[in-house]
Amino acid sequence: MSTNNQNINNQLSSEFLYQVFALLAAVIVVHSIYLTLIRPNAAAIMEAQLAREAAGQVIVAERSFYTVVKDYEQETCFILLIWATAIMGFKARRALGERQLLQQPLLQIGEGNRVLPEDARQMSRPLEALPAQQRGFLLARALLAGLQRFGATRNIQDVSGAIRDVCDGESDRLDSELSMVRYIAWAIPSIGFIGTVRGIGEALSQAHRAVQGDIVGVTSSLGVAFNSTYIALVISIVVMFCMHQLQLLQERQVLDIHNYCDQNLLRHLKTD
Repeated sequence: MSTNNQNINNQLSSEFLYQVFALLAAVIVVHSIYLTLIRPNAAAIMEAQLAREAAGQVIVAERSFYTVVKDYEQETCFILLIWATAIMGFKARRALGERQLLQQPLLQIGEGNRVLPEDARQMSRPLEALPAQQRGFLLARALLAGLQRFGATRNIQDVSGAIRDVCDGESDRLDSELSMVRYIAWAIPSIGFIGTVRGIGEALSQAHRAVQGDIVGVTSSLGVAFNSTYIALVISIVVMFCMHQLQLLQERQVLDIHNYCDQNLLRHLKTD
């Protein structure tokens, strides 16, 4: 049991380091793209529009991708999108790895054979011989807990309870580990609303210029307000969809493992 706890702690430590480096990588990549591509193109588009306005031409403001995403709020939202995607990708990869373990013959129990309490220790050895990463998977932990409880209590009901407790604990742990993704999904539209407040505040501070006929500053500030909210809401929808798909994958995984234990262990147990 202490080995399982150590494997879980090691997994949590490696996942924390992965999240930190994923955030740093997202900041570097997104900021580099903004510095070299997005903001220079947005500035060129806006300068061209101002030059045509100064020449007395009647123009329709271009709503290009570069001008829509050029502000700091949108940059922050894209950073959080990449970070959340990296976190969910890490968890999805682990879930798929656990699903692959379901295809392996972990318990060599033939059809019609029975497992007695005296056999529990011997049947636990292949599970204990698994690599450290696979020993930390839910399936291996549930089977080991069931066999150890069967050898100790010689009660099939206790085995079922031990497996159920391990699966329930895993469900709670997986749900709690999604708290960071939920926070990001909440933070993204909040950052968009911050951009809205900033843009409206800047527009109001330039209201006197609009009265005099110069509406360029007001329209630019209102563009910041609405573009930041627009991008944030779109990104939030994407993050929420991916999060619910990951949650569905994890819930199905726990149910499949519980059914695996029922079909491949519990129905073979016999007390006498």
